[in-house]
Amino acid sequence: MRNLDLDALQIFKAVADQGGVARAALHLNRVQSNVSTRLKQLEASLNAPLFRRQNRRLVLSDQGRVLLSYADRLLRLSDEAQAAVRDGAPQGVLRIGTMESTAAARLPPILAAYHAAWPQVGIELVTGTSGALAAKVRNYEIEAAFVAQPFPADGLTAIDAFNEELALISPLAWGEIKSPRELGDRTVIAFASGCSYRRILESWLNHEGMAPGRVMEFASYHAIVACVAAGSGMAIVPRSVLAVLAAEHSVRVSALSGPFGRAQTQLVWRADDDTPALQALRQELQASQA
Repeated sequence: MRNLDLDALQIFKAVADQGGVARAALHLNRVQSNVSTRLKQLEASLNAPLFRRQNRRLVLSDQGRVLLSYADRLLRLSDEAQAAVRDGAPQGVLRIGTMESTAAARLPPILAAYHAAWPQVGIELVTGTSGALAAKVRNYEIEAAFVAQPFPADGLTAIDAFNEELALISPLAWGEIKSPRELGDRTVIAFASGCSYRRILESWLNHEGMAPGRVMEFASYHAIVACVAAGSGMAIVPRSVLAVLAAEHSVRVSALSGPFGRAQTQLVWRADDDTPALQALRQELQASQA
């Protein structure tokens, strides 16, 4: 098999993004026959079909999806390498994963300062649970992520970012909650499985021999707080988020006992995917903590 060249990968990525050879050729300002030939040569060199036809469009095959993840990374690294050699400054796009809570309460001033220092870097934010974000970092889908312990850390480098104080929120009608034993089999309102805070809440209940009842899953803290305020169940939320949402008067806020009342947020990345743009983010994060 011949070595992959960046021009072939760029053509392959354009066909994948545009959904066809003709649109890719127009996007790349190339003749259609050239794009088609180069794509066939790439498939031949890999001895694998990269696309299949579906409803008059080309869609990625399983092998094509694998190659696309590498093509994205290689093309990005090529752009960054050229920029770094040219002037040594961070360039390109920095893809960061973050939990909803961190995006709402912690990142705005840090990202504003980063943009002011490095306006040539485009920042893309991806939100999700800690488990899902850690997997995206390992799979090179994003360069780094803000995740909360506990999370699957295999293969990742990490630094501490924020220490969050957690609180249990419940409907005002329930009265004050001093122990997990007072909750019985009440409904838990949380993000999807993989959320670190959800695991902490379940561990807090299990520590007292209690099991959560039904779980209602939502995708935002606005929805979670509104559902709790309406009387549907309980949730665990960083106090910093309650402050941002101004929700302290619409729900009852109770402390979590023992070690369950705090959670460490960390910034994680792959040691073999440490770019100048990511290094600049870590410097900005550390400056914000000084």
